[in-house]
Formats: sequence, C-alpha cells, structure tokens
Amino acid sequence: MKDIKKIVLTGGPCAGKTTALVKVIEHFSSLGYKVFTIPEVPTMFSQSGMDYLTDNKDFFYEGEKATLEVQLELEDKFQLIAEQCTEPSMIICDRGAMDISAYMKPETWEKITASVGTSTSMLRDHRYDAVLHLVSAADGAEKYYTTTNNKQRTEGLTLARELDKKVINAWTGHPHLRVINNHEDFNNKLHRVLNEISNVLGIPQPIVEERKYIVELTGEIPGVIESEITQTYLVAEPGCEVRLRRRGWQGKYVYVHTTKRRISDTEKLETERPINNNLYVSLLQQADPYRSTISKVRKSFIWKGQYFELDNYFKPVKNLMILETKGIAEQESVNFPPFIKVIKDITGNSKYYNYNIALKG
Repeated sequence: MKDIKKIVLTGGPCAGKTTALVKVIEHFSSLGYKVFTIPEVPTMFSQSGMDYLTDNKDFFYEGEKATLEVQLELEDKFQLIAEQCTEPSMIICDRGAMDISAYMKPETWEKITASVGTSTSMLRDHRYDAVLHLVSAADGAEKYYTTTNNKQRTEGLTLARELDKKVINAWTGHPHLRVINNHEDFNNKLHRVLNEISNVLGIPQPIVEERKYIVELTGEIPGVIESEITQTYLVAEPGCEVRLRRRGWQGKYVYVHTTKRRISDTEKLETERPINNNLYVSLLQQADPYRSTISKVRKSFIWKGQYFELDNYFKPVKNLMILETKGIAEQESVNFPPFIKVIKDITGNSKYYNYNIALKG
C-alpha cells in the first residue's frame, strides 16, 4: 500500500489558512505530487443551512454528528482515490476531525464519537500524519484581522483568540502538532507551512537554529498547555541521532520515534513516527549507555502571535529552564512575555542541545 501522508491545516479565525492551502497546492504540484484537498466540512454545512449556534440541543447534536461522519467519509474516500495514483500523492485536510470538538462540550463530543464508533485518541493521535495550526491574526497581528473575507466569520478579536486556543487544545497530544507563528512577514508564515509539510514528506530541509534562552519564570503563564516529557536516546550510527519520546498530559501518553540525520553542511533529514507502548518499551532496550534519560515538564503557550516552549528540566540536570521559540524568522524580533526573565541567549550553543545534556559525565 502506498504511504500517503494526510495532513491537517487548521488554525484560528483569520490565520491565513485559505491562502496557505493555495500555496501548498501550487508548491507540491510543481514537485510532482498529486495534492488532494478535503474541504472545510463545517463551512459546507453552514452554507447548506446548519446552524451551529442553535439552542435546539437535538438539532445541534445531529448536525455535529453528521459533520463528523461526512468529514471522516470524505477523508476515507479520498484515501482510496489517492492510492490509485501512479504519482506520489498527499491529502491536505482543511481542518480535521478534532476541530469539530473545539465547538462543543466534552461530554457531547464523547457521545458523538462513541455513536460514530471512534474516540478522541483514534481521531487525534492516529488518523493524521501531521497537524499544522496557523495562529489567528487576532493574536499578535491584529491589524490584519478581518471578517470581510468569510461570511461565516462573525467573531471579534477576543473570541477569535479563545477559539484559536480551543483548537490548539483539541489537537494537543498529536505527535506532530506544529504551531505556525504570526510572522512579521506573512510570506514567512507560508514558508514555514511548506517547510513543515516537506519535513513530513521526507524532503531534506535547510538547517535552521531555533532561538533558545536560559530563563526564569517570574509569573503565571496564561493559556498554558503543560505536558511531561521523557526522552531516551538510542544507540545509532555516527552522524545519526535516534530518540524515543514519551509525552503525557492528563494521564494520557503518546510515544514517538524520531531520527535526525545531517546530510550536508546546510541540510538535514528528520523523520518521526508514532509508536505504541509495547514497541516503546521494547526499543528502550537499545538505549545509549553513554546518555541518561531526560525528564522535563514542558509549558507550551502563545504570546503576541508567537509560539514558545518552556522546558523545566528535572533529570539529568536540575534548576535549568530553557525557552525555545518555534518558527520565528531570523530577522524577526522575539516578543518576550513579561513573566519571562531572560538570563542567557544560548542559540546555537551545542552544550544545551538535549542530545548533549543527556551525555553522562
């Protein structure tokens, strides 16, 4: 069976998703890929008479249930179509199944998924190869926020920010969730989308150092998503880095196997795949005896349209907090939050790479 990557393009209101989708189709079609796109199903339903703001609970339930069923059916049918193509193929979903859950109460979502014969774990963790979330212009790029280009969009800035975070929360736990910042230049935002999809497809990418800082946390982080991370490095051939990662939140865990290989002075190839708990435990037997397992708590959050990850280390080092920017272009300035005190810029300092932090003394 062909390995057809299925990627969700999602985000908050006015995030540039429609423009990004056009760019994705143009770019990868020019590289020889057949690009299939799944339309945004809730918009189709709204245009056909569905009222998602109704007070009629039965009407709402049946409409949301039908929305999920059509979403899954469209994806499955296009999967079958893509498998018949002779050229390499990919499927881009204009929002995915978990987006639907962001607009209802958890108990309603659980009832709907059960009736459809699925679950949050199956839809979020195993159905898609990657999820790319474009941050709403309402958070950090307010001057570009508009409701004029989408008749279904009526929310204001505050509600748009809330919806943006609800969608991120719905997808949190997916092993390849990437949050695409609001860049000072929108073209940089689109470029990041293309890079992330290329990474999923196994196309070599330029080596880019994300900015990293040793910091202190001086206050509460609004809208933070917290997870526990255990990272173990495996024995690998020279020039290749192989790691296992267990990421947990709210008592649930996802396991990912990642391989990083530098193929030239300017390019790298990174592949990752979700694995189950049994394979994770089995692969731990191949742990690198010269490296310790890393244990840390990660706090992920958006501030002024930029996405950050704050790692607080517990093993093999303590009292170390590293803030990492995600996808901020080289010429952009970092919007440091007031609750973060920067101690030292460690961008490009190999001493603070996780691979080297794990090295036993």
